[in-house]
Amino acid sequence: MRKMELSNMSAKTFSLHAPAKINLFLHVTGRRDDGYHLLQSIVVFAEAGDNLTFTRHDSLFIDVEGHFADRIGDVRDNLVYKAALALGREYGIAPTGQITLKKNLPVASGIGGGSSDAATTLRGLSKLWALPEEKDRLRRIGAALGADVPACLVRRPVWMEGAGEKMMALPEMPDMHLVLVTPPVSTPTPEVFARFARRFSGRYSAPIQFGGRRKTLSEWIADLRFYRNDLTDAAIEVSPDIRRALQAIESTPNCHIARLSGSGATCFGIYDNAAAAAAAVNKIRLEHPAWWVKATGLFRE
Repeated sequence: MRKMELSNMSAKTFSLHAPAKINLFLHVTGRRDDGYHLLQSIVVFAEAGDNLTFTRHDSLFIDVEGHFADRIGDVRDNLVYKAALALGREYGIAPTGQITLKKNLPVASGIGGGSSDAATTLRGLSKLWALPEEKDRLRRIGAALGADVPACLVRRPVWMEGAGEKMMALPEMPDMHLVLVTPPVSTPTPEVFARFARRFSGRYSAPIQFGGRRKTLSEWIADLRFYRNDLTDAAIEVSPDIRRALQAIESTPNCHIARLSGSGATCFGIYDNAAAAAAAVNKIRLEHPAWWVKATGLFRE
């Protein structure tokens, strides 16, 4: 690999948002010979997320702060660090720069916090190091870091298939008001898939625009009722508090859909407007003060 000089490296400090990834539905459609499950999902991104700040530094230095910083553990096991090393290997350069990760999202909770942090690290260091803009190359690096990282590089609604490598961009979605709820439980993804016992779902075609026009929120909600999260029962077996979280969301006024995201433990509700979502947050926090509860809209570039 040809080494690249960093003499033209960007000099300014800048911050990038790492939005939470939400699976509006998740169907398990099969299993590959290597053991990986095949999925279908609509993935969207939320305004709620982590934040990464990038600054020039003569070596690679990663600092973690924020509400969930104490859940990160050894930074060398974190996807931010692994993404920095992977990008350096790809371009034949020694990774440098100070990265400050503000960890606002709960860790390992089904909303792609680590994957979004990794994708944002690839974007941020590419800018810091003044690398050429090569989106396909970054997605290939991201795919080696985790199945959700390529979608987190796109950061817009996508229809996802396979093990996460097949994506189709969806039309712009209407404003969607979500409430995210994460009980303080551990729900390891491998254990959830190991407990998955229901029949595989049939494969569906990706939704398209209605005659070229943008779907309304009511139309999206009607579509989403047709789908589900196939991992819900298995996730509840691993972490029974997920059932309580879903029930808490369902009990709030004006909630259209309550569903698990990914393999959990984060659940979400969909509401008509910000006021309904804020009221739901207040109700759930009052009843379950130990839970992480957040109202959010959809992330837009």
